Amino acid sequence: MVSEADAHVAAVRSFNRFYTRQIGVLRKSYLNSPFSLTEARVLFEVAHRDNPSAAELAKDLDLDPGYLSRVLQRFEERGLVSRQPSLLDGREYHLALTSHGRKAFAPLDRQSHEQAAAMLERLGEEDRQLLIDAMHTIESLVGGRQPETPAYMLRMHRAGDMGWVVCRHGELYAREYGWGAPFEALVAEIVAKFLRDFDPARERCWIAEKNGRNVGSVFVVKQSEQVARLRLLLVEPEARGSGIGERLVNECIVFAREAGYQTLTLWTQASLAAAQHIYQKVGFRIVKEEVHHHFGEAALGRTWELELGNIRPQMDTDSHA
Repeated sequence: MVSEADAHVAAVRSFNRFYTRQIGVLRKSYLNSPFSLTEARVLFEVAHRDNPSAAELAKDLDLDPGYLSRVLQRFEERGLVSRQPSLLDGREYHLALTSHGRKAFAPLDRQSHEQAAAMLERLGEEDRQLLIDAMHTIESLVGGRQPETPAYMLRMHRAGDMGWVVCRHGELYAREYGWGAPFEALVAEIVAKFLRDFDPARERCWIAEKNGRNVGSVFVVKQSEQVARLRLLLVEPEARGSGIGERLVNECIVFAREAGYQTLTLWTQASLAAAQHIYQKVGFRIVKEEVHHHFGEAALGRTWELELGNIRPQMDTDSHA
């Protein structure tokens, strides 16, 4: 006769076998990519953390440091990851995806999202919530603690994001600054041109996502062969103060430099204090000021520039249009 304890163990093992098959853990590569599941997870963590160290990853992912070192060495040899020595401890290195690494990771990130979305789409609204609640319960009970609030992630745009960018810019700036239809029309024009003329080698959109919701955006677009333009920086009110705004701006700086631009420019308003704090902090300087009436009442517009040979990316705050 099978004891109750044995029956419980069998149930856990059965669930493990089911779920590893469900997400494709047993396949040689993850989501038909060139990466194993472990390699994909390491790429994910490097992509979504701010310059993590190898020691951090080994600890948080419960990986043997020697094995992780070999994985990172392979990534470096393939031009996917770069290492920079820590300013505080020369024995420690901080990791970041290269431009090539971000391009390699983007389809993997997208396919993982689509896999999870497809699983959820088969369920009704009530069943979806039951599944999510059950996952939280497993994480809480087995992990011995309440699951932490998920950190934000940055990703490239996908279908539907541009409508969100226009909608949230229109709503937030109407509510916070009184800017109406002319401003929303400008945002719609910027977005339409980006989609119509998109050059993936020299232009990029990042969407910040948290808990499955979009909470931020920013664009780099081509102004000329030598000059890139930063546009449509936005952070949702509930996500401000978490470093998303500065992270988005720094992604623009790194991308613009790697894409071969000499200068990164932007136009913003004197009333957007949080955004200007970020621009000043990372090295932009004001090159022009002018009063305009584009959005109704008189406003002071400012043009900022950053020479990409003198950049100093950092990390910390919030929002702009």
